[in-house]
Amino acid sequence: MSGRPPRSAPRDCPVCGDRLALTRLSCRSCGTELSGVFEACEFCSLGPQERELLRVFLASRGNMKELERHLGVSYPTARARFDQLLARLGLTADRGQARMEVLERLARGEIDVDEALRGLSQR
Repeated sequence: MSGRPPRSAPRDCPVCGDRLALTRLSCRSCGTELSGVFEACEFCSLGPQERELLRVFLASRGNMKELERHLGVSYPTARARFDQLLARLGLTADRGQARMEVLERLARGEIDVDEALRGLSQR
C-alpha cells in the first residue's frame, strides 16, 4: 500500500441511493476471493473523522463534556456533530424513541415477543 490512508467503501448507491450490497471479499496475502452476499459493517462506511468522534465518545463512556474538550469546540457544536454521526448511522432520536415504545409495550404485556421483534426490526 502507498502512503495514502485507506478509503471507506460507499454505503449507498450513487445512482438510486439504495443501500449497496457487499458481494466480494479478497485476501491481500494469498489472493483468495469469496463471492456472495455479506452483511456490511455499519461503521465501515464512516469517514476517519466520524470514526475518531465515535472512538472518543466510547472511550469517554459517553461523556459529552469529554467529547467537547477533545474536539476543542463548544458543547452545542460537539452535540451537533454527535447527532450528525447518529443520523449517519440511522440512529436518530426518533428511532430510539420508537424502539423504546416497542420495548415498553412488551414490558406491559401489550404485545408478545414476536410482535416486539417485528416492531424493532422495522425501526
